[in-house]
Amino acid sequence: MKFMSYVFNDVESYGIVNENKNTVVPLNNLLKELNMECPATLLSFIQMYSDNVLDELDKTLNENDFKGIPLDEVKITAPIPYPRRNVFCLGKNYAEHAMEVKSLPGGKAEVPDYPIYFTKVTDPAIGTMDDVIIPKNYTDKIDYEVELAIIIGKDGKDIAPEDAEKYIFGYTIANDISAREIQTKHVQWFKGKSLDTFTPMGPYIVDKSEIKFPVELDISSKVNNELRQNSNTNKLIFDIPYIISDLSRGMTLKAGDIILTGTPAGVGIGFNPPRYLKSGDVVECCIEKIGTLVNNVK
Repeated sequence: MKFMSYVFNDVESYGIVNENKNTVVPLNNLLKELNMECPATLLSFIQMYSDNVLDELDKTLNENDFKGIPLDEVKITAPIPYPRRNVFCLGKNYAEHAMEVKSLPGGKAEVPDYPIYFTKVTDPAIGTMDDVIIPKNYTDKIDYEVELAIIIGKDGKDIAPEDAEKYIFGYTIANDISAREIQTKHVQWFKGKSLDTFTPMGPYIVDKSEIKFPVELDISSKVNNELRQNSNTNKLIFDIPYIISDLSRGMTLKAGDIILTGTPAGVGIGFNPPRYLKSGDVVECCIEKIGTLVNNVK
């Protein structure tokens, strides 16, 4: 089941993608059929229901002929445009990527012994086909990073690795846009990754039942149709059970939290000379079973 947020006739809403008919079925129609309350946003839906109603929704969708909205008539937004907290991120979580970013702060050419965590402000996340804006009066060394994003489905603390999947709602795609010059200048990653439009996400959240655990998905990015990154999430240094368990030690993960799991090799700074994004570029981030996130650079 794929969930998406969208704008139709100037009204923000969310629903389930019917790929066979190339439509989105508003979730309020399904929940009304089930005599259930419909929260205002996909984030609040996850917070209220987690994955407890997915089987009922799937059954209702299959047993009724709901008239969906054609996808080409809606504006797809980030699934969760306004996360409840900063987005959690992991740095250097693919070995080959850890080796290619020696020029960044702490950029030793070695695999980390412990997860490197940071957060980025996302207010709002942008969606597929939205523009990534280069703040040219500030920096022009802008980079791309395709990442698998985990959407937490329920609150949890001190989660055991073997229980990690129980706390996942689903997965989406993120592009962790980064201003490399700003990262270097400030000797940390927060500011250089938190500029406006620097968190594209989407186009959909795929619920966890659609993706076999442990998660082994092909992940790639293209710039102007040139393949730059190409890997699989089975190459994560710290895998998803480890990440969720480790992050939740002493700190409560909350429903709707978003965790970016790291990016594989092939980012712009890894080339010699670096190949940063420029105005007019088109970046495509693709993850198997989820879809493709496309953004234009301006």
